[in-house]
Amino acid sequence: MGGKTLTRMDLSESVFREVGLSRNESADLVETVLNHISDALVSGENVKISSFGTFSIRDKAERIGRNPKTGQEVPIKPRRVLTFRPSHLMKDRVATGNKS
Repeated sequence: MGGKTLTRMDLSESVFREVGLSRNESADLVETVLNHISDALVSGENVKISSFGTFSIRDKAERIGRNPKTGQEVPIKPRRVLTFRPSHLMKDRVATGNKS
């Protein structure tokens, strides 16, 4: 599992090569798209990208957890968490890629 990590720079470079925008325009485009996604999630909206998946925010209630070392009960504060649910097409594509 020591594979390469896809970065913003990699995405910008792909846009540069595929679309033909300048490198600066490609970087700005990627940054704008990521900012729109981030802003939508912060405001509580779901982000659905067809054939890729859905990002959503889930509110988790306060609960009691346990310290694994001591066994002592500890309250866990309520929080918002980001979830991602891949589309069936993405699941199939990833599964097929793993069989190679």
